[in-house]
Amino acid sequence: MTVTSTLPLLCRFRRHLSLVAAAGMAGVTATGMAGVPATFSSATAQIGGFLSKKPYAPPLWATHLSPMPCHTFSLGHFPTPIHKWNLPNLPEGTEVWIKRDDLSGMQLSGNKVRKLEFLMADAVAQGADCVITVGGIQSNHCRATAVAAKYLNLDCYLILRTSKLLVDKDPGLVGNLLVERLVGAHVDLVSKEEYGKIGSALADLLKKRLLEEGRKPYVIPVGGSNSLGTWGYIEAIREIEQQIQQSSDVQFDDIVVACGSGGTIAGLALGSRLSSLNTKVHAFSVCDDPEYFYDYVQGLIDGLNSGFDSHDIVSMENAKGLGYAMNTAEELKFVKDIAASTGIVLDPVYSGKAVYGLLKDMAGNPAKWKGRKVLFIHTGGLLGLYDKADQLSSLAGSWRRMDLEDSVPRKDGTGKMF
Repeated sequence: MTVTSTLPLLCRFRRHLSLVAAAGMAGVTATGMAGVPATFSSATAQIGGFLSKKPYAPPLWATHLSPMPCHTFSLGHFPTPIHKWNLPNLPEGTEVWIKRDDLSGMQLSGNKVRKLEFLMADAVAQGADCVITVGGIQSNHCRATAVAAKYLNLDCYLILRTSKLLVDKDPGLVGNLLVERLVGAHVDLVSKEEYGKIGSALADLLKKRLLEEGRKPYVIPVGGSNSLGTWGYIEAIREIEQQIQQSSDVQFDDIVVACGSGGTIAGLALGSRLSSLNTKVHAFSVCDDPEYFYDYVQGLIDGLNSGFDSHDIVSMENAKGLGYAMNTAEELKFVKDIAASTGIVLDPVYSGKAVYGLLKDMAGNPAKWKGRKVLFIHTGGLLGLYDKADQLSSLAGSWRRMDLEDSVPRKDGTGKMF
């Protein structure tokens, strides 16, 4: 038997030992639910746990899914908090809570880091020295990938989609681009038309060129959304289970999230159905259309041999509006109004459109949501706001020059900055 062929056996053996140990600890740990192994060991919480590689033991309710990852990297700051969200004009008796995956880290903030914990572990296991991924010009996923790659001493190649008018120009240092370029990512620009003709084969083209140069590239799909990346939000469901177990007075009826590439919603829907949550999962698609995502999610969960039909585990709603990363004045005003009234800043591309669609549906169908407890997953992406600065300028808070008297005496011990 070759070394390569023994790896799945070793992986399963290590996972078996981890599950046995976790099962033995169930009910006696502070954070673990009975029968649900704790995601974060005491070793992970210690100094040096962040950015560490660790063996992966799945939730007990997901052990029949296959294939399973062997390892994961600790890239995010978890668990992310859940708190009540006082949104305006909710139906009678309806409560909305929010899970702050926008707080999963500074440079890596958002949902992408959960997927990258598994994808980066796979890249390292395969001996990669660089990663390739594709996205829009302000892709949160590409920014997160660039940072994660640098954390792990890998080069990062980004193929970014932009307009035909800008494809030959310096893309600038706005929002996600600033972070990507600061950490040294290699940026290749393509026009939307070129992307439309070639699609994901662009990554294969770049991979071929890098292989010819003697590199060892690993391709990460758009949004990190493949069956391996889906484990990121299966894990998030375990995390939510543990948080609910610690606050038994809250039980959620619904989970709501934006859908842009499919991996997040696949993990949430599959995990919710398999776990004790059994909540109804709603996805508001910000690109393509619901039928496309039903098909795409089906492919992801089929890749894990789940046996479910995507139509049975998630409800897809269209929130695309004018198109991906395009906003109406009303949508941007909505983002501003929510920030001003609740302190929660939504990104205009994903969560902003999802909450906008959610509240419209609540207003149009109040009986559907009456008395329900809803958990909204904030998937981050706030750096994308900078790309909308011109459109938001007329909506942002006012400013003025401070009105001073002719003579204001200076007090000793103050104003020492100059």
